[in-house]
Amino acid sequence: MRSLDIGALGMQAQSTNVDVTSHNIANMTTTGYKRQRAEFQDLLYQDMRRAGSPSSDTGTIVPVGVQVGLGVKTAAIGRYMGQGSLSLTENELDIAIQGRGYFQIDLPSGETAYSRDGTLKLDANGALVTKDGYAVQPGITVPDNATSVTINSNGEVFAEIDGQVALQNLGQIQLATFINPPGLDALGDNLFLETEASGQANAGAPGDVGYGTVLQGYLEASNVNVVQEITNLIKAQRAYEMNSKSISTTDEMMSAVSNLR
Repeated sequence: MRSLDIGALGMQAQSTNVDVTSHNIANMTTTGYKRQRAEFQDLLYQDMRRAGSPSSDTGTIVPVGVQVGLGVKTAAIGRYMGQGSLSLTENELDIAIQGRGYFQIDLPSGETAYSRDGTLKLDANGALVTKDGYAVQPGITVPDNATSVTINSNGEVFAEIDGQVALQNLGQIQLATFINPPGLDALGDNLFLETEASGQANAGAPGDVGYGTVLQGYLEASNVNVVQEITNLIKAQRAYEMNSKSISTTDEMMSAVSNLR
């Protein structure tokens, strides 16, 4: 019976669904995290009687065929890139992106990674870096005698220098956008890499047309909706149980056949 394989494939699909949902829940407090969703497709069909085939020598055709499906497969795990809520931190080096765009991060490998996590720090040389010490593009260094740092909505970074009236302009943070952000390759550590699916990165200043703005003293929270994820978890569990039941039912039917005398 096909139902054994179909039920097993259904259980595998729902197991993947639970994995993805659990990952979302685990990252409900991760800065800049974008929730994921498992997407499924039905598998090939076996034609027992093809629709449109001749049913007589007078030219009549079969209006509806007989097709038996062979199960389900995981087609993709999509990422929903919607804006997360903004959380006030009052830390002058925390910045959140409002709208489109990613911070550009220099990796030790020489590659450029992209992130929505604006939790910035200063390294021993005063350079703006991520929590892992990776430099933010373009390189911005805060002087040792700076008493405070101000970042405006256009990403311009200013330092208040002790003894100076005017603020010192240290540079401007740039953002990158993509034609297909869900096509980015997730590295972990809140970082993404460009792929052929995402398209090439287009860099620009915050506030330009097509780019979001930045907000100092805030961080973007995860866009995970906990109520929705719990609901999805329950639905996946029930679907898993029903697929398991189909296997049990098939086993009982096969047992009944084998016991015939």
